[in-house]
Amino acid sequence: MYIRNAKGRDAEPITNILNVAIADDAAIGKDTARNVAERLTWITQRQVAGFPVIVAVANDETAQDDAEKVVGFASFGSWRDGNGYRHTVELSIYVHADHQGEGIGKILLEHLIQIAGTQGRHVMIAAIETQNEASIEIHRSFNFEEAGHFREVGNKRGEWLDLTMMQLMLRET
Repeated sequence: MYIRNAKGRDAEPITNILNVAIADDAAIGKDTARNVAERLTWITQRQVAGFPVIVAVANDETAQDDAEKVVGFASFGSWRDGNGYRHTVELSIYVHADHQGEGIGKILLEHLIQIAGTQGRHVMIAAIETQNEASIEIHRSFNFEEAGHFREVGNKRGEWLDLTMMQLMLRET
């Protein structure tokens, strides 16, 4: 497996991974499926704004090209509007359902942290659905600290969901 910047042709596998999470996973606050054109626009807008969109690509000899082997993706973007928050970013990581538990999320998170450091970011934020203990533990393993807990701020399939907010101080100055 290797990590690279997303390309336009990755919009389809990124959309597929995201839509499975939307349909099956309480950990995501979205409840409407996305389409490939929307994801292509998202990739382009993120990259033009200077934010990374990276993909994890499996070493699969049966796939016909890179795009067919995408097993996860990650990005970060603005945490909040306002110039005063420009040094703080919020991350998102998604791993194909068939490849969860293989360490792909950790590898993607490590790359996002490196990119954020290179860009001179100060704080990285993760908003994690509280029942997603695996994600919380992965973030803890990278020294993210719990910074807050919001009760019942999301609703998916009729269930109220809590968010655990975590943060990583990237730079001390």
